[in-house]
Amino acid sequence: MPAMSETPKKEKKPSRQQVYTLLVQIGRKAGDGLPKKATGAGLMIYASGVDEAEAVRETVAILKQADTAPLDVTGYGTLAEREAEGHEIDAEERALMQRALDENAVIVAQMTPFYGELPEIDED
Repeated sequence: MPAMSETPKKEKKPSRQQVYTLLVQIGRKAGDGLPKKATGAGLMIYASGVDEAEAVRETVAILKQADTAPLDVTGYGTLAEREAEGHEIDAEERALMQRALDENAVIVAQMTPFYGELPEIDED
């Protein structure tokens, strides 16, 4: 039998994924899990993506699947960008960011319900 040629193993490319810190404002929707009298909530999220736009798209899609009503997303950049701006980032926050990167995931780090009027959103 002729010898079989070995196919070279492909080297794993380094991931281009980064983790972005996002603040998402959500409104009310049936089944959203928010407290009864809340008018909405703010979610601090760590989301992976090759760029911030992808991280935002993935986050909004997942939040919609979770029966929430995303209204507005504010991006605060990557870990490096936040450090360059002087943000203090503790070990717990870094661990959540690393988990989002390792799992290619969207991690909700904090949820703060809003009561009363929702803040105005610019629709630019």
